Amino acid sequence: MCGIVGYIGEGDAKEVILEGLEKLEYRGYDSAGIAILKDDVIQIVKKSGKLSILNDYLEKNPISGNLGIGHTRWATHGAPTESNSHPHYSEDRKVVVVHNGIIENYQQLKKGLIEKGYKFESETDTEVIAHLYHSLYKGNSIEALKNLIQLIRGSYALGIIHSDNKDELLCCRNESPLIIGIGENENFIASDVPALLKYTKKVHFLENGDYGKITKSNIELYDINNNLVEREVNTIEWTLEQATKGGYEHFMIKEIHEQPETLRQTLERVVNYHDYSINFEEIIKKDELEKIENIHIIACGTAYHAGLQGEYMIEKIAKLPVATEIASEFRYSNPFVDKKSLCIFVSQSGETLDTILAMKECKKRGAMTLAITNVVGSTISRDADKVIYTMAGPEIGVASTKAYTNQVLNFFLLAIYFAELKECISSDEKKLLLEEVKKIPQQIEVLLEDLELIKETSEYFKNVTNGFYIGRGLDYKVALEGSLKMKEVSYIHTESLPAGELKHGTIALIEEGLPTVVLCTQTELLEKSVSNIRELKSRGSYIISVTNEENTEVIANSDVTLLIPKTIDILSGLLSVIPLQLLAYYTSLNKGIDVDKPRNLAKSVTVE
Repeated sequence: MCGIVGYIGEGDAKEVILEGLEKLEYRGYDSAGIAILKDDVIQIVKKSGKLSILNDYLEKNPISGNLGIGHTRWATHGAPTESNSHPHYSEDRKVVVVHNGIIENYQQLKKGLIEKGYKFESETDTEVIAHLYHSLYKGNSIEALKNLIQLIRGSYALGIIHSDNKDELLCCRNESPLIIGIGENENFIASDVPALLKYTKKVHFLENGDYGKITKSNIELYDINNNLVEREVNTIEWTLEQATKGGYEHFMIKEIHEQPETLRQTLERVVNYHDYSINFEEIIKKDELEKIENIHIIACGTAYHAGLQGEYMIEKIAKLPVATEIASEFRYSNPFVDKKSLCIFVSQSGETLDTILAMKECKKRGAMTLAITNVVGSTISRDADKVIYTMAGPEIGVASTKAYTNQVLNFFLLAIYFAELKECISSDEKKLLLEEVKKIPQQIEVLLEDLELIKETSEYFKNVTNGFYIGRGLDYKVALEGSLKMKEVSYIHTESLPAGELKHGTIALIEEGLPTVVLCTQTELLEKSVSNIRELKSRGSYIISVTNEENTEVIANSDVTLLIPKTIDILSGLLSVIPLQLLAYYTSLNKGIDVDKPRNLAKSVTVE
C-alpha cells in the first residue's frame, strides 16, 4: 500500500512531507520521492529503497518551498527503481503527480499520448496521469482535473501540482483512500491519518469521486456529479499507534478487514468487465500452454493451502492435471518435471528459501516457471520466467490473511484464462464465473459486519487444548488453512483432515466437548458431510459448522453455525475462510497472546 503526503502553507513542505511519509512506513514500500515547488520550479528527488536514503540525500542536497507532494511506493507496475518511483512528471516538469491505486486503461491512454509526441521514462501506469493532465491543462486547473477523471478508469488517490499554479494543490480519489488535513494557514493531503497527526487532527475523508483544489486557506471540493460540496470535518481522537493500525487493535484484524478492497483491486487489474477478458496475455500465451503437459504448484504453509485451492480450480475449470507440492519436500522427491512442465511458485514475500530452491531445481530441468507473489522485485519474482503480482499490499501481521485470499483469487482467474486458451469453456460459462467472483468482495463485507457469534465461539475455543477441522473436497483444503491459523496465533493444537478419513482411526480421539469445525459448502457432498456431523455429535464433539443458510440439515445438527453468503461451490473457499481467520484471531485475543507476533514465527522464512 503506497503512501501519499502533500502540503501547502507557510511552513517547510519538505519537513512536513518527510515526517508524514515516515509515519506511513508501516504500510510497506520499496522507494520514496518528493517534489517541492519554489520560484516557479518544481524540485524532484526520488530514491529506490528506504526513506532514510531519501532523507540522507536531502540533508546533503537541501530543497525548500511551501508547496509539495511526497510518496512511498509499493511497486505494482515495474520494478522498484528510481525511474519507476513517484512523483512522476510531465516532460517539461511543470506537472508532477503522486498516485495510489491502479489505472486500468493506462495502456490505451499511453498509446494515444505517445502518438501526440509524449515520451515516457517509466514502466508505471502513473506517468500516464502526468502527461495526460499536461495535455488537458488549458489554464483552468479544476477543469483539467475534471476532464482527467472522466478519461481514467480504475482506483486512484491523486495529488497533483502544476508550476503555473504555485498556490494550488489538487487532489481526487476513487476507491483508494485520501484525506485532507485542515490547519491554520496550511492544509494537507494524505493517504492515511498517521501522516497528519503531528500537524492536525481535523480532517475531511474524501468520498469516491471527490476532487478538488486546496490552497493554504481554502478547500474547494466537488463530488462525482461535479457539484461543489462541503465534506464533514472529523476530529481524530486516535493515538499514533492506533492510527497506524487504522483504529484496529492489531494488524491481523486490520488485514482481515482489508480483504474486500484488495480483492477488488485484483479484479480491477486483471478483469475487464466490459468484454469479460482476463489480462494474463503477458503471463502465458496459447502456444506456450499447448506445450504444457502437467502443472506443479509449489509452496509452503498458507501459500501451499492457496495452491491446493488453485489445483482444484485449474483441474475443474481448465481440465489440466495439477499436483500441489510442499516446497521443502519437493526438491528431495526426484520430481517428474521437464520442459513440458509449468511450475507455479507461491510466496507472499517472494523470499521463502524452500520455494526459491525448488524453483532453481525446476529451472535446471527446463520447466517454465511462474511466480505468484506479493512483492515486486523479490527473489522469486526476479528468478521466475513469468510473474503474477497479487494486489494484497504489505502484510504486517505474521499470520497471513489477505495475501492468501488474493493468491486464491489469482488462481481462480488463471484457471478461467487457461480454460479459454484451451477452448474448453463457453463464453456464457466464463461470464457466469466472472460475475459470481465480482460479488465476493461485497459478500466478505457482509461477513465482517456482525462478529458477535464468532467472538462468543472463540470463548469456547480458548479453553480447549485440541480440536479438529474437517471438510470434503474443496472444504478440506480450506479447513487446512483454518486449522493452521488457529495453531499460529492461539497455540491450540488442531488437526485438519478430510471428513471421510475420520472413521479410519482418528475418530478414536473424539471425546465429550472436543471442538470440531466442519466446513459444509459443497453441494454434491452435503449429505455425506451431515452424516459426518452426526457421527461426531453422537460421540460428544462440539460442532461448529461453516455453511450457508440453505443447508438446514447442517444447521440443525450443529452446536454453532457460522453462516456465509451463498455463492457457487468453487468460490466458497474465499468466503468460508473468513470466519476461520476471525475465530483464530479472537481466540488468540481471549488468551492474551500477541496476535501480530506469535512466538517462534517470522513473516518471511528465509532459512531452509
